[in-house]
Amino acid sequence: MARKRVLLVLPALGIAVIAAGAGMIDAAEDPSTAAPTGPAATATVERRTLTRTEKVGGGLGFGDTAGVRAAGDGMVTWLPHEGDVLKRGDTVYRLDQKRIPLLYGAVPLYRTLRAGSEGGDVRQLERNLSALGYTGFTVDTEFTASTAAAVRDWQQALGRARTGRVEPGDAVVSSGARRVAEVVTETGAPASGVLLRWTGTERVVTVALDTDHADLVRAGTAATVELPDGATVPAKVTGIGTPTSREQGGATLPVELAVPEQRGLGRYEVATVSVILSAETRADVLAVPVTALVARPGGGYAVMTGGAYLPVRTGLFSGGYVEVSGDGVTEGRAVGVPE
Repeated sequence: MARKRVLLVLPALGIAVIAAGAGMIDAAEDPSTAAPTGPAATATVERRTLTRTEKVGGGLGFGDTAGVRAAGDGMVTWLPHEGDVLKRGDTVYRLDQKRIPLLYGAVPLYRTLRAGSEGGDVRQLERNLSALGYTGFTVDTEFTASTAAAVRDWQQALGRARTGRVEPGDAVVSSGARRVAEVVTETGAPASGVLLRWTGTERVVTVALDTDHADLVRAGTAATVELPDGATVPAKVTGIGTPTSREQGGATLPVELAVPEQRGLGRYEVATVSVILSAETRADVLAVPVTALVARPGGGYAVMTGGAYLPVRTGLFSGGYVEVSGDGVTEGRAVGVPE
């Protein structure tokens, strides 16, 4: 019987390969008998770690935006520019030329803070004053006369009346530095509604993941981001949202990934990227090249070894290799492959 070349379809990989070594075993042949022709070339059964991956589309940017609303009446007399990075103490906007600075924290200024005030928002204010270089007070939950003195010094630097009190709207509070994504209003407009929108300062990757792949992600899951120029950078999952429906049907899962090594992103700020997720890993398994597989009549696979067909059970497919097991499958054994 002449050796055959057959198309071997491997749905698990989404590929088709030509099994040209031993070809397909005829139904009349016993896989344990000698093959009529030898393989074109050989490879060996190797011990490997195989990882199946899933590549999905994503977007590089600065993450979700949040609106900054005017806290007070008056006219907007100054605004930052899109792309500006604002840090603690920087001016977020001006109302009637009054500077509204940025402070770090979790609680907005919702009440008047003065001598005698107590609470976590007092500690937050004092931490900011200390970080900005003002001294003479203890950072705690009590607004003392010493705190008021530091506030007056801060107010003088801002060009404000030295009242020693901090009113709601005297500053904008955020968890850290912010990047201006969009300026919504313009100078000369009355202070109302959202003035600007901002994001974090570090670039992140967002993915609308098909819910069929939801099992591939959890907080801390490692991934690889492939940039438009082919360069790659490691990333990890930091946020998983609630599934949302899409017009075409089905649902997607919003996923956000952090990129610890920001330099690896080069100059890309906004770009379409690919995200490679590790779907499954099999450590220390026996594997052969995918092209060593020979289709068996009725289903299943064999490999050609020692002039005979040896039935094998297949496991994980990855990177051109396939996990194999079965009687006679041993490390170092030669198997037939196409030239």
